[in-house]
Amino acid sequence: MPFSIATWNINSVRLRMPIVERLLDEYAPDVLCLQETKVPDELFPEKAFRRLGYQHIAFHGQKGYHGVATVARRPIEVVEKRRFCEIEDSRHLSVTVRAGGKTILLHNFYVPAGGDEPDPEINKKFKHKLDFVAEMNAIRAEHSEVSASVLVGDLNIAPLEHDVWSHKQLLNVVSHTPVETENFEAMRLAGNWVDLMRHNVPLDEKLYTWWSYRAQDWEASNRGRRLDHVWSSPNLVPDFTGYEILRAARGWERPSDHVPVIARFDLD
Repeated sequence: MPFSIATWNINSVRLRMPIVERLLDEYAPDVLCLQETKVPDELFPEKAFRRLGYQHIAFHGQKGYHGVATVARRPIEVVEKRRFCEIEDSRHLSVTVRAGGKTILLHNFYVPAGGDEPDPEINKKFKHKLDFVAEMNAIRAEHSEVSASVLVGDLNIAPLEHDVWSHKQLLNVVSHTPVETENFEAMRLAGNWVDLMRHNVPLDEKLYTWWSYRAQDWEASNRGRRLDHVWSSPNLVPDFTGYEILRAARGWERPSDHVPVIARFDLD
């Protein structure tokens, strides 16, 4: 069986635990990285995950907002819960996990959304987002013969023209503005990260992982964006066998506005 990593902004893990259980029952990823868990560490639903065979659990949460968690069917070890922009938000968690004879450093990120106004002079949330992405330049794709790195999460930026339903109409909309997309791609390249979701996928192919709650019929309008990402160090690319965007999960009962992405590797 391939080694698999899933990432999902769940928009409250306790509220949506039934669909998390469905994901784990039906797809059984080796590791699941959740964002926007919205729960303090002491209330994280560990028992529910353990019942499903996910005995290895790490979380970095806070009450009502943000929060990331990584659960696994194999041992993981917490490396860091990094603070960004001198703000005590729970937006990062890194762990190590063994697969295919390698120690994989796995980063789980929830990047700030940035508010509605794409002007850092008048919108502090947007400035925070830009500053956060700038600090992510320090997160590098460390690797060696016996190690590798993976970075996943809700990065809240759709960097490429066909990562949004309309490049022209969204150029001044937060998540796809030029200042975001240019800084985002520069940060990815500076860290030597490979965008696995675009690896061997044509740049003119539409890829979405998020559909707004505001749409009366999200499926019919299909106005999506690719806000969720899977990156790796270059030495994992030969072992990468593909990924799946679980679009159907957007139609599950009481869904998140994001859907899971599962990346698979030829590692045991």
